[in-house]
This record gives sequence, C-alpha cells and structure tokens, in this order.
Amino acid sequence: MPQPRRIPSGYGYGRSRIGSSAIPPYLLLLFLFILAPSLFLLGRNGVHARIHPDEKPANDNRKTMDWREKLAIKHLKSSLTKEVVESIRDSEPWSLDNFRKHLPVSWKIDGVDDAQQNSSTVIDVDANAKNAHDKLDNPKDSDVPRLPKDAFDESQDVDTRMKVARRKLREIRRDKRAAELLRQDDEALVKLENAAIERSKAVDSAVLGKYSIWRKENENENSDTTVRLMRDQMIMARVYLALAKSSNKNSIYQELQTRLKESQRTLGEATMDADLHHSAPEKIKAMGQVLSKAKEELYDCKAITQRLRAMLQSADEQVRSLKKQSTFLSQLAAKTIPNGIHCLSMRLTIDYYLLPIEKRQFPKSENLENPELYHYALFSDNVLAASVVVNSTIMNAKEPEKHVFHLVTDKLNFGAMNMWFLLNPPGEATIHVENVDDFKWLNSSNCPVLRQLESAAMKEYYFKSDPKTTLSAGSSNLKYRNPKYLSMLNHLRFYLPQVYPKLDKILFLDDDIVVQKDLTGLWEVDLNGNVNGAVETCGESFHRFDKYLNFSNPHIARNFDPNACGWAYGMNIFDLKEWKKKDITGIYHKWQNMNEDRVLWKLGTLPPGLLTFYKLTHPLDKSWHVLGLGYNPSIDRSDIDNAAVIHYNGNMKPWLELAMTKYRPYWTKYIKYDHPYIRACNLSE
Repeated sequence: MPQPRRIPSGYGYGRSRIGSSAIPPYLLLLFLFILAPSLFLLGRNGVHARIHPDEKPANDNRKTMDWREKLAIKHLKSSLTKEVVESIRDSEPWSLDNFRKHLPVSWKIDGVDDAQQNSSTVIDVDANAKNAHDKLDNPKDSDVPRLPKDAFDESQDVDTRMKVARRKLREIRRDKRAAELLRQDDEALVKLENAAIERSKAVDSAVLGKYSIWRKENENENSDTTVRLMRDQMIMARVYLALAKSSNKNSIYQELQTRLKESQRTLGEATMDADLHHSAPEKIKAMGQVLSKAKEELYDCKAITQRLRAMLQSADEQVRSLKKQSTFLSQLAAKTIPNGIHCLSMRLTIDYYLLPIEKRQFPKSENLENPELYHYALFSDNVLAASVVVNSTIMNAKEPEKHVFHLVTDKLNFGAMNMWFLLNPPGEATIHVENVDDFKWLNSSNCPVLRQLESAAMKEYYFKSDPKTTLSAGSSNLKYRNPKYLSMLNHLRFYLPQVYPKLDKILFLDDDIVVQKDLTGLWEVDLNGNVNGAVETCGESFHRFDKYLNFSNPHIARNFDPNACGWAYGMNIFDLKEWKKKDITGIYHKWQNMNEDRVLWKLGTLPPGLLTFYKLTHPLDKSWHVLGLGYNPSIDRSDIDNAAVIHYNGNMKPWLELAMTKYRPYWTKYIKYDHPYIRACNLSE
C-alpha cells in the first residue's frame, strides 16, 4: 500500500500564515488592473482641482496683452518725434500707460475715449476667453465670443487716424528732404559757375583769337585719329616702297604703290575724321594687309631707320621753305592795296579833275596857320583810312570847329584825297590837302634819305631781282623791302617845322589809327622841355633799344643805353618851338648819314626816331594810345574801350581781309558804306 507523500514542514508553515493574514491573489489583480488606474485618474483630477480656474486664462490673456502692447508701442515709436520718444524713455520704462501720461494735449483729447473703449473691449475678450477651453468640444453659436460692432468701428477709426498722422509726418519729412536736396543743388550750381568763371579768366585769349573753341573739330580732342592713322600708313608705305625697289620686289612694289595712291585719294585734304570718305576704313584695312606682307618680306630695322631719318630731314626743309613763303605772302598781303580801295581812288581822281578849278578849294583856309587852334598832321596815301582818322577825331571832339587837319599825300592820290573831303567835309573842322611832291625844298641835297635812295647800292637792294630772295626762299630783309620806305611820306615826320613853320604844337597821327575820345587834352600836357610826347612800349623786353639798334657798332654803344625804353609812333604830340631850338631835324640827318650802309639799323622810321628823340621824349599815360590791334589778339577789351586812340600797327590792317575780326568793328563804324562811291567799288563791312 502506497505511502502518503509527506509535505515539508516549511510548506505547512506557509499555509498557516496565508490562511491567517495574507492578501488573496485576486485582490492583487483587482488592484493592479482596476484600482491603480482609478487612483491615477483621481490624483490627476485632484491636481487640477487645486489650480484656480481663472489662473490659466489670466496667463494667456497676459501674454496676449503683452504681445499687443509691444506691437502698439512699436507702431507708436515710428509715428512719434524724436523728442517725445526721448522724453518717455528718460522718465519711465516703455508701456502704454506711460505713453498715455506723456501724450500731447491734442492726442489725449482725441484718443482717451478710444483707449478706454479698446481697454473694455480687451476685458470682454478676456472674459469670453475664460470659458473657451470648456466649450471647445461642443461649440454653439451662443457660446462664440463676439466683439461689439461699435468697438470694432472705433478700433478701425484709431488705426485710421494713426495712419493719417504717420502719413503726414512722412510727407513733412519728404518735403524737408526735398528742400534740403534743392538747396544742395543750388549750392553746387553756384560753385560750378564760380569755378567756370575762374577758369575762363585763365583762358589765353590769344589762342581764342586764332580759332573758335566751338568749331566741330574741337568737340573731340581725338577727332583726327583715323586721319593720323592713314598718314602713318602712307609714311610706312613710302619706306617699304623704297626698300622694295632696291630689293627688286616688283610684286610687292606694285601693290604698295596701288594702295598708297588709293589712300592719298581717300585722304585728300581731310584734316578731321568727319571729312574722310566713307570708304576710308576699307582702305585702311587693305593698306594694313599690304604693310604686314611687306614687313614679312622687307623688314630691316637699320634700313627703315635710315629711310625715316631721311624723310624727317626732307620734311624739315619743306617746313622751313613753307614758313618763308608764308612770311613773304603775309608781308605782300599787308602792303598791297585792296581792289575796292584802288577803285575808290581812281573814281575820285577822275571826278576831281573834271571839277572846275574854283570848286577845288577848301573853305576856312585862314585857320591853317592859326596857332590857337588844334592842328593835326596826317600823311597817307589811303583815302579810306584817312577818312576814318578824320571822321573819328571830329565825331569825338568837344569843339570840332577848333580842329585843323593838315593832310599830305602823294601825286597819285592827291586828286582822290581832295575829292573825297570836298564831297564829305569834316563838319565844322578845317581840312587842307597837300602833295608831297610840291615841297621843292625836299630834295636829295637836303634830305639824306632821298640821296641814299638814288644811290646804286640802294637801287640794287630794292629793285634788283635776286633768285635767293624769291617766293620759294623768302627773305630775312623782306619786312624792310617795303614801298613805304621808298616814299617820303614816311620820312616827312622828321621835317614838321619845315612843313608847318608858323605852328607851335602839332599832333601827329598815323593813318591806321582810330580816335575814340577828345584829344585836346594833349595840347595841355607839360612836356617838361622835351620835344616829343609819346606812349612808352617797354612793357616787353623786345621794345627796348637793343632790339632796334646795332649795339655792336661803337657809335651806338657809346651814345645809347641798350635798356632804354622804346616808344611808339602813331600818336605823338610835338613841341615845334623846342624842336627848332634843339635842331631835331639836324640830329636826324646826322644819324641818317651814318647809316648809309645800314649798319646802325635796318630801314624804317622808328629806329632813327629813337636816336633822334633820345632823352627828349616825355612819356604819356598809356590810356592815350593803345597799340597792337594789327598783330596782338589778346589785348584786354577794357584797355581798348578806355583808350583815346587805338592803333592797328602790324600787318593785319583793318581794311585788309586778314584783319582780326574782333577788332575790325572799331574801324568800320566810321565808314559810310551806303556812300555811292563806296557802293560802286563793292566795299562792304
């Protein structure tokens, strides 16, 4: 019989404990699966129950209010002035309450109610937000919070007024900025104008007299680039032509010659790119290709250098020759009489000799030797020029009836000069015309110049044809080979007491001057015992004695100062009493006899005048006599306008085509271009 299994003692001990006090297993399972979750949920609900129901909505509302306040403050700062912003910042931290305290009066009146309404609106929104979380699951129309319509309109009104205020501030700032920019523009414009004025003062008027800065070719300083390129190509083509010919390269020689002729025809007389033919770029390209080919076949640095040097020397010789030709032609143009003036002289001469003898006399002959009147000496063979001198003097004289003109001309123009002033008398002034050939005392025995002109050496100098002094070569003495030096009209100024023995003072005038003021004040000038009153011209170094006289000659070196100041003929007041006392004509004869072989000075009347009146010349104020209108384009306009006499000394006489245009009106305004004789000879301004 099987034995019953024995249970260990420990097991029995355990049973006894369970049976008495241990928790049953099903209770543990019930606790784990049912009670534990319930406790968890109960604990969670208990925590929520301890939190005040209004705490979370208040935090949300505070965040919402902080965000809205920051946004409002940001917009308010942009619309306020800098002073208001700084005052609020300095006093208290930025907030809407602080901003309301510092609002301007006008803003407080308009905005307080709106701010209160906005505040109440915010409170309503916050109150409605308290129940928002409880009603999210089952929302109803009655539960949805709504803003009052009037509050919404008032909020929009506040925004609109703020926008308008900001817009006005922006417009004010924009207008202020625009005004500032305009002021800056005006200041910049004034500065530019002042700078332009200063630059214009520094402009060389001598250059402006030679060309116009507004001419087309001066618009671009590189306006002749293509022309210069073509000329350079032609130079190199000539070099390679010579090399090809010496190297028997006939094909390249023919090609270079063809292209050179084409370039010459295209270039023509053009000096600017605008003057070139439209085919010039093609010719340049073709020539460039030929030159590249020639360089490959013929290039030799030494040979090209030699050829270019030879061409340079040849060009230099041509320049010198052309310069001499230019000198010759300018001198020739300056000494010739225009066709119109020659026509005028011929017509007047014919009509004069058709007049009866009794009608050839001038009135008021009793004034010719009256020393109480103002006497003028004018020696000329140019009818039109003499008329300008007389007309300009009379038109500017205060008492024209007291002025007497002594006009001396040559036999050829004697009739024309008489006829002109018979037809055009100088108002109330007195005029008398004489023929230099009627002065019988003026002969070779009494006048060294006439005796020298009759000598064989002088005739050879003036009249013998010398192939070395032809047009192609020019002449260094061409200036002195002037017909006026053969005329006694030019030397008659040294015989004034003989021509006018009963006069005490006389004003000598050249025929290339214009009188602009009354000259009677010259008769009142105290010459301090001197004979000649003249304007000095030694402002420049070339107007001193050493530029006119040969100081290598001992006679000149011993008696004269090389740095002595020169003076000008053209307007000179002479004291004839002192002239006679000091025997001025005798001094002139002495030096003229010593210069028979022209070793003391070249021909002319100024060098002997400087010697004759040395230390006997009284300097006049420069405003009496302004010179240079016949050669100097840079004379100051104010000097010309203020001058009593302006002088067209130089080659550019006002009656010639080569006269300077800007000076010519001073002369032409004293000519009656509607005069029948002037119209008949086609003389015009």
